[in-house]
Amino acid sequence: MLCTSFGLGLLPKAPGTWGSLLPLVAVLGCGHFQCAPSFTISVLLLLVLASSAVTIGLADWYRDYFGKKDPSQVVSDEVAGQSIALLGMAWIVPPLENPVRWIGLAVLAFVFFRIFDIWKPGLIDRSQRLPSGWGVLTDDILAGIAAGCIVLAVALP
Repeated sequence: MLCTSFGLGLLPKAPGTWGSLLPLVAVLGCGHFQCAPSFTISVLLLLVLASSAVTIGLADWYRDYFGKKDPSQVVSDEVAGQSIALLGMAWIVPPLENPVRWIGLAVLAFVFFRIFDIWKPGLIDRSQRLPSGWGVLTDDILAGIAAGCIVLAVALP
């Protein structure tokens, strides 16, 4: 259940997208309840650390269980990468007068992360060659960094 993010990776069609929704929902919830940016950032960092530990720590188990190094059902790596992408805008206090912009930034982080995670340009693709869970995780971390940088650039006034 941990590596599938509590079953999200077992949902039909596009399990990586389902897994990426977990951090997006967390951020949108933090925005809805006007949480302090430090709380939102803490939630995202906790998701990055926990899902990274699961992805790396359970690599041998899910390789044996699913019969692949990076099975589509394992979406803990997407949770980590998407959380990093959302860090690019999480420091912004969701303004009461412009929540549409804040929600738009979160959705933009989601979209760009998925684009980079699927497309895997250059170093993102090569990072998959790392051994065991490191290769499974690193491409998503790099996709999250790329998406987060774009969102950060858009978010800056």
